[in-house]
Amino acid sequence: MSEQLRLMAVHAHPDDESSKGAATMAMYVSQGVEVLVATCTGGERGSILNPKLQGDPWVEENIHEVRRKEMDAAREILGVQQAWLGYVDSGLPEGDPLPPLPEGCFALEEVEVAAGALVKLIREFRPHVITTYDENGGYPHPDHIMTHKITMAAFEAAADPAAYPEAGEPWQPSKLYYNHGFPMGRIRALHAYLSENGHDSPYGEWIEGWEKSGRAEREITTRVECADFFEVRDKALIAHATQIDPDGPWFRVPLEIQREVWPTEDYELAKSLVDTDLPEDDLFAGLRK
Repeated sequence: MSEQLRLMAVHAHPDDESSKGAATMAMYVSQGVEVLVATCTGGERGSILNPKLQGDPWVEENIHEVRRKEMDAAREILGVQQAWLGYVDSGLPEGDPLPPLPEGCFALEEVEVAAGALVKLIREFRPHVITTYDENGGYPHPDHIMTHKITMAAFEAAADPAAYPEAGEPWQPSKLYYNHGFPMGRIRALHAYLSENGHDSPYGEWIEGWEKSGRAEREITTRVECADFFEVRDKALIAHATQIDPDGPWFRVPLEIQREVWPTEDYELAKSLVDTDLPEDDLFAGLRK
Protein backbone atom coordinates (compact mmCIF):
# COMPACT_ATOMS: atom_id res chain seq x y z
CA MET A 1 0.00 0.00 0.00
CA SER A 2 1.61 3.21 -1.20
CA GLU A 3 -0.74 5.72 0.46
CA GLN A 4 -0.29 6.88 4.04
CA LEU A 5 -1.71 4.43 6.55
CA ARG A 6 -4.52 5.61 8.83
CA LEU A 7 -5.77 4.25 12.16
CA MET A 8 -8.99 5.18 13.95
CA ALA A 9 -9.56 4.29 17.62
CA VAL A 10 -13.19 4.52 18.76
CA HIS A 11 -13.62 5.13 22.49
CA ALA A 12 -16.50 5.81 24.83
CA HIS A 13 -15.11 8.56 27.07
CA PRO A 14 -12.15 10.92 27.32
CA ASP A 15 -9.39 8.96 29.13
CA ASP A 16 -10.27 5.60 27.51
CA GLU A 17 -7.89 6.38 24.66
CA SER A 18 -5.03 6.81 27.14
CA SER A 19 -5.66 3.58 29.08
CA LYS A 20 -6.32 1.31 26.09
CA GLY A 21 -3.94 1.26 23.16
CA ALA A 22 -2.24 4.60 23.83
CA ALA A 23 1.33 3.33 23.43
CA THR A 24 0.32 1.64 20.18
CA MET A 25 -1.08 4.90 18.82
CA ALA A 26 1.97 6.92 19.87
CA MET A 27 4.25 4.36 18.23
CA TYR A 28 2.35 4.46 14.96
CA VAL A 29 2.35 8.28 15.00
CA SER A 30 6.15 8.12 15.30
CA GLN A 31 6.18 5.98 12.14
CA GLY A 32 4.15 8.51 10.17
CA VAL A 33 0.75 6.82 10.50
CA GLU A 34 -2.23 9.18 10.79
CA VAL A 35 -4.17 8.36 13.96
CA LEU A 36 -7.61 9.67 14.88
CA VAL A 37 -9.39 9.07 18.19
CA ALA A 38 -13.19 9.18 17.96
CA THR A 39 -14.62 9.95 21.41
CA CYS A 40 -18.32 9.07 21.64
CA THR A 41 -19.27 11.06 24.75
CA GLY A 42 -17.97 13.96 26.80
CA GLY A 43 -17.58 11.91 29.96
CA GLU A 44 -19.94 14.30 31.76
CA ARG A 45 -21.24 11.71 34.23
CA GLY A 46 -17.88 10.17 35.07
CA SER A 47 -17.02 10.21 38.76
CA ILE A 48 -14.05 12.28 39.89
CA LEU A 49 -11.70 9.44 40.79
CA ASN A 50 -8.63 11.46 41.75
CA PRO A 51 -8.93 12.11 45.51
CA LYS A 52 -6.89 15.29 45.11
CA LEU A 53 -9.71 16.84 43.07
CA GLN A 54 -12.72 15.36 44.85
CA GLY A 55 -14.80 18.00 46.60
CA ASP A 56 -13.55 20.84 44.40
CA PRO A 57 -16.81 22.68 43.59
CA TRP A 58 -15.46 24.37 40.46
CA VAL A 59 -14.33 21.05 38.97
CA GLU A 60 -17.65 19.41 39.82
CA GLU A 61 -19.68 22.26 38.33
CA ASN A 62 -17.57 22.45 35.16
CA ILE A 63 -16.79 18.78 34.63
CA HIS A 64 -17.72 18.86 30.93
CA GLU A 65 -15.27 21.69 30.22
CA VAL A 66 -12.61 20.14 32.46
CA ARG A 67 -12.74 16.80 30.69
CA ARG A 68 -12.52 18.45 27.27
CA LYS A 69 -9.36 20.27 28.35
CA GLU A 70 -7.93 17.03 29.72
CA MET A 71 -8.62 15.39 26.37
CA ASP A 72 -6.88 18.25 24.57
CA ALA A 73 -3.79 17.73 26.72
CA ALA A 74 -3.75 13.95 26.23
CA ARG A 75 -4.21 14.36 22.47
CA GLU A 76 -1.17 16.61 22.27
CA ILE A 77 0.95 14.18 24.31
CA LEU A 78 0.02 11.23 22.09
CA GLY A 79 0.35 13.21 18.87
CA VAL A 80 -3.02 12.04 17.58
CA GLN A 81 -6.00 13.78 16.05
CA GLN A 82 -9.28 13.62 17.97
CA ALA A 83 -12.97 14.17 17.23
CA TRP A 84 -16.07 14.23 19.44
CA LEU A 85 -19.15 12.34 18.27
CA GLY A 86 -21.23 14.50 20.61
CA TYR A 87 -23.22 11.97 22.63
CA VAL A 88 -24.03 12.35 26.33
CA ASP A 89 -22.34 10.12 28.89
CA SER A 90 -24.70 7.48 30.31
CA GLY A 91 -22.94 7.11 33.65
CA LEU A 92 -22.28 3.76 35.28
CA PRO A 93 -25.48 2.59 37.01
CA GLU A 94 -25.00 0.99 40.41
CA GLY A 95 -27.30 -0.79 42.82
CA ASP A 96 -29.59 -3.81 42.90
CA PRO A 97 -31.75 -3.47 40.98
CA LEU A 98 -29.87 -1.13 38.67
CA PRO A 99 -31.52 2.26 38.19
CA PRO A 100 -32.72 3.23 34.72
CA LEU A 101 -30.29 5.01 32.44
CA PRO A 102 -30.79 8.79 32.19
CA GLU A 103 -32.97 10.05 29.37
CA GLY A 104 -31.06 11.26 26.32
CA CYS A 105 -27.85 9.38 27.12
CA PHE A 106 -25.64 7.62 24.59
CA ALA A 107 -26.58 4.08 25.59
CA LEU A 108 -30.27 4.77 24.92
CA GLU A 109 -29.72 6.04 21.38
CA GLU A 110 -30.89 3.86 18.52
CA VAL A 111 -27.83 2.10 17.14
CA GLU A 112 -28.71 2.91 13.54
CA VAL A 113 -29.05 6.61 14.38
CA ALA A 114 -25.98 6.85 16.59
CA ALA A 115 -23.81 5.03 14.04
CA GLY A 116 -24.44 7.79 11.52
CA ALA A 117 -22.01 10.22 13.15
CA LEU A 118 -19.30 7.57 13.13
CA VAL A 119 -20.00 6.65 9.50
CA LYS A 120 -19.51 10.31 8.58
CA LEU A 121 -16.20 10.43 10.45
CA ILE A 122 -14.99 7.18 8.85
CA ARG A 123 -15.80 8.49 5.39
CA GLU A 124 -13.97 11.75 6.11
CA PHE A 125 -10.86 10.21 7.69
CA ARG A 126 -10.81 7.00 5.59
CA PRO A 127 -9.07 4.70 8.10
CA HIS A 128 -7.55 1.42 7.00
CA VAL A 129 -7.80 0.01 10.53
CA ILE A 130 -10.30 0.65 13.33
CA THR A 131 -10.00 -0.39 16.98
CA THR A 132 -12.83 -0.55 19.51
CA TYR A 133 -14.19 -2.73 22.35
CA ASP A 134 -15.54 -6.27 22.26
CA GLU A 135 -19.24 -7.04 22.65
CA ASN A 136 -18.90 -6.84 26.44
CA GLY A 137 -17.41 -3.37 26.19
CA GLY A 138 -14.14 -4.59 27.70
CA TYR A 139 -16.08 -4.13 30.94
CA PRO A 140 -19.85 -3.79 31.17
CA HIS A 141 -20.23 -0.01 31.09
CA PRO A 142 -23.29 0.82 28.96
CA ASP A 143 -21.33 3.39 26.94
CA HIS A 144 -18.59 0.87 26.16
CA ILE A 145 -21.13 -1.66 24.98
CA MET A 146 -22.84 0.99 22.85
CA THR A 147 -19.47 2.01 21.42
CA HIS A 148 -18.98 -1.58 20.28
CA LYS A 149 -22.43 -1.65 18.69
CA ILE A 150 -22.09 1.54 16.68
CA THR A 151 -18.54 0.70 15.58
CA MET A 152 -19.60 -2.68 14.23
CA ALA A 153 -22.54 -1.08 12.44
CA ALA A 154 -20.44 1.76 11.03
CA PHE A 155 -17.67 -0.57 9.80
CA GLU A 156 -20.22 -2.22 7.50
CA ALA A 157 -22.30 0.84 6.62
CA ALA A 158 -19.42 3.17 5.75
CA ALA A 159 -18.79 1.24 2.52
CA ASP A 160 -22.44 1.05 1.49
CA PRO A 161 -23.43 3.92 -0.84
CA ALA A 162 -27.09 3.33 0.02
CA ALA A 163 -26.45 3.80 3.76
CA TYR A 164 -26.28 7.33 5.17
CA PRO A 165 -25.96 8.94 1.71
CA GLU A 166 -25.68 12.35 3.36
CA ALA A 167 -22.50 11.28 5.20
CA GLY A 168 -20.10 11.49 2.26
CA GLU A 169 -18.41 9.19 -0.21
CA PRO A 170 -18.31 5.51 0.84
CA TRP A 171 -15.14 4.09 2.38
CA GLN A 172 -14.35 0.53 3.38
CA PRO A 173 -11.98 0.05 6.33
CA SER A 174 -9.90 -3.09 5.89
CA LYS A 175 -9.55 -4.37 9.46
CA LEU A 176 -11.28 -4.03 12.81
CA TYR A 177 -9.78 -4.98 16.18
CA TYR A 178 -10.96 -5.26 19.76
CA ASN A 179 -8.40 -3.74 22.10
CA HIS A 180 -7.49 -5.79 25.16
CA GLY A 181 -6.45 -3.14 27.63
CA PHE A 182 -5.92 -5.49 30.57
CA PRO A 183 -5.54 -9.10 29.39
CA MET A 184 -5.31 -11.51 32.27
CA GLY A 185 -2.12 -13.00 30.88
CA ARG A 186 -0.45 -9.63 31.38
CA ILE A 187 -1.91 -9.21 34.87
CA ARG A 188 -0.78 -12.70 35.94
CA ALA A 189 2.69 -12.26 34.45
CA LEU A 190 3.26 -8.97 36.24
CA HIS A 191 1.86 -10.37 39.50
CA ALA A 192 4.17 -13.39 39.30
CA TYR A 193 7.23 -11.28 38.53
CA LEU A 194 6.54 -8.82 41.35
CA SER A 195 5.84 -11.58 43.88
CA GLU A 196 8.90 -13.60 42.93
CA ASN A 197 11.20 -10.58 43.12
CA GLY A 198 10.10 -9.20 46.47
CA HIS A 199 7.84 -6.43 45.23
CA ASP A 200 4.31 -5.66 46.38
CA SER A 201 1.81 -6.55 43.67
CA PRO A 202 -1.36 -4.49 43.15
CA TYR A 203 -2.92 -7.37 41.20
CA GLY A 204 -3.76 -10.02 43.81
CA GLU A 205 -7.38 -8.98 44.38
CA TRP A 206 -7.83 -8.39 40.65
CA ILE A 207 -6.81 -11.97 39.85
CA GLU A 208 -8.94 -13.36 42.66
CA GLY A 209 -11.99 -11.46 41.44
CA TRP A 210 -11.45 -12.63 37.87
CA GLU A 211 -11.18 -16.28 38.92
CA LYS A 212 -14.37 -16.00 40.97
CA SER A 213 -16.23 -14.47 38.03
CA GLY A 214 -15.66 -17.50 35.82
CA ARG A 215 -15.19 -15.27 32.78
CA ALA A 216 -13.37 -16.77 29.82
CA GLU A 217 -10.23 -15.07 28.58
CA ARG A 218 -10.41 -13.46 25.15
CA GLU A 219 -8.16 -14.57 22.32
CA ILE A 220 -5.16 -12.36 21.60
CA THR A 221 -4.39 -12.46 17.89
CA THR A 222 -2.12 -9.44 17.65
CA ARG A 223 0.64 -8.26 19.96
CA VAL A 224 2.05 -4.85 19.12
CA GLU A 225 5.45 -4.23 20.69
CA CYS A 226 5.38 -0.64 21.91
CA ALA A 227 7.23 -0.64 25.23
CA ASP A 228 9.29 2.40 24.22
CA PHE A 229 6.05 4.40 24.34
CA PHE A 230 4.77 3.28 27.75
CA GLU A 231 6.05 6.52 29.27
CA VAL A 232 4.10 8.55 26.69
CA ARG A 233 1.02 6.47 27.50
CA ASP A 234 1.35 7.23 31.21
CA LYS A 235 1.81 10.97 30.60
CA ALA A 236 -1.34 11.02 28.50
CA LEU A 237 -3.25 9.14 31.18
CA ILE A 238 -2.07 11.50 33.92
CA ALA A 239 -3.35 14.40 31.78
CA HIS A 240 -6.86 13.12 32.60
CA ALA A 241 -6.42 14.47 36.11
CA THR A 242 -10.02 14.03 37.25
CA GLN A 243 -9.82 10.32 36.44
CA ILE A 244 -6.31 9.32 37.47
CA ASP A 245 -4.33 9.79 40.66
CA PRO A 246 -0.63 9.93 39.67
CA ASP A 247 0.19 8.45 43.08
CA GLY A 248 -2.38 5.67 42.77
CA PRO A 249 -2.00 1.94 42.09
CA TRP A 250 -2.09 2.41 38.31
CA PHE A 251 1.52 3.60 38.37
CA ARG A 252 2.99 1.41 41.13
CA VAL A 253 4.70 -1.03 38.78
CA PRO A 254 7.93 0.55 37.47
CA LEU A 255 8.06 1.02 33.71
CA GLU A 256 11.25 -1.01 33.41
CA ILE A 257 9.44 -4.02 34.87
CA GLN A 258 6.45 -3.53 32.57
CA ARG A 259 8.77 -3.29 29.56
CA GLU A 260 10.59 -6.48 30.53
CA VAL A 261 7.59 -8.61 31.50
CA TRP A 262 4.96 -7.56 28.94
CA PRO A 263 6.25 -5.17 26.25
CA THR A 264 3.14 -5.29 24.05
CA GLU A 265 -0.37 -3.95 23.80
CA ASP A 266 -2.76 -6.65 22.72
CA TYR A 267 -5.66 -6.95 20.30
CA GLU A 268 -8.18 -9.40 18.91
CA LEU A 269 -8.76 -9.31 15.16
CA ALA A 270 -12.55 -9.18 14.73
CA LYS A 271 -12.87 -8.43 11.00
CA SER A 272 -10.40 -8.44 8.13
CA LEU A 273 -10.94 -7.91 4.43
CA VAL A 274 -7.27 -8.56 3.66
CA ASP A 275 -5.23 -11.73 3.97
CA THR A 276 -3.16 -11.94 7.12
CA ASP A 277 -1.45 -14.69 9.09
CA LEU A 278 -2.16 -15.07 12.79
CA PRO A 279 -0.65 -14.32 15.19
CA GLU A 280 0.26 -10.79 14.10
CA ASP A 281 2.63 -8.15 15.47
CA ASP A 282 1.20 -5.21 13.49
CA LEU A 283 -2.32 -3.82 13.16
CA PHE A 284 -1.50 -3.12 9.51
CA ALA A 285 -0.41 -6.69 8.74
CA GLY A 286 -1.66 -7.53 5.25
CA LEU A 287 -1.81 -3.85 4.30
CA ARG A 288 1.86 -2.93 4.06
CA LYS A 289 3.86 -3.56 0.89
